[in-house]
Amino acid sequence: MPDYIIATSSTSDLTRDYLDKHGIPFISYSYTIGDTLYEDDCREESREAVYQGMRNNGDRLKTSMINEYIYCDFFTSLLASGKDVIFLDMSQKMSVSYQKALLGAEMARAAHPERKIYVMDTRCISGGLGLLVTSMVERMEAGTGYDEVIQWGEANKLKIAHRFTVDDLNYLKAGGRVSNASALVGSLLAVKPVLYVPDGGTLDVAKKVRGRKAALAEILRGITDDLREVDTKGLEMRILHADCLADAEFVRDEVRAAFPDMGEIAISSLGVVIGAHCGPGLLTVFYFCNGRRP
Repeated sequence: MPDYIIATSSTSDLTRDYLDKHGIPFISYSYTIGDTLYEDDCREESREAVYQGMRNNGDRLKTSMINEYIYCDFFTSLLASGKDVIFLDMSQKMSVSYQKALLGAEMARAAHPERKIYVMDTRCISGGLGLLVTSMVERMEAGTGYDEVIQWGEANKLKIAHRFTVDDLNYLKAGGRVSNASALVGSLLAVKPVLYVPDGGTLDVAKKVRGRKAALAEILRGITDDLREVDTKGLEMRILHADCLADAEFVRDEVRAAFPDMGEIAISSLGVVIGAHCGPGLLTVFYFCNGRRP
């Protein structure tokens, strides 16, 4: 049994089945719909219900950050088990969570100075973060030591490609990520941004295209470029979607046709926190490659 714990947050967008099966502790972000507060429980049925509410009822979600005291309580409970901790959350360029987690870790460490806790700036989000978590957990379960798993994670985190497209710019407008004018013009012209996460851990626009089909084609082009010089035999890919399963299956089938020797191409629902800011129709793809590029 490992003498350390790998923990994460609900924004790793892993399934609850995986988290429970591997005993991975996670800290939950919260969100509100109207006046009701919810905890992000990572369950597929919760994610599906949220996106159906957004599509059918016009639900708008508000998400809340986790403060350092909640992180402290979470870390303290883990350190009290007598094990060291590795914690992985969203890229610090995407959220203040990283800084809050560092503060919480310092507070928890003061109560357990004999234990180690490492908070990684993953430069990843959503399923990219989840892919980093599962890859490190696999190594932990195979017997790799604490320091070696950290070294592997730091050496390989920037090899995880993140490719996204959104269907409705109004959700990005509501979160202040695009202007009112850009959202209006984009909606009128059916502009669909195709986004990626560069080495710095931000969320950048790779290209703007007209129409959903063009956006999916651009994602497939990026995947093909990334994997052209990669040994894809057994390579795992994660596709996450916000109530657009048919598009996710289309991308999966096109990737499988292009790279028939690939390993599992898993499809699951996108987590609530990322989806709250991007809306239904968000489609994301994550996989290891030789390096990130638009």
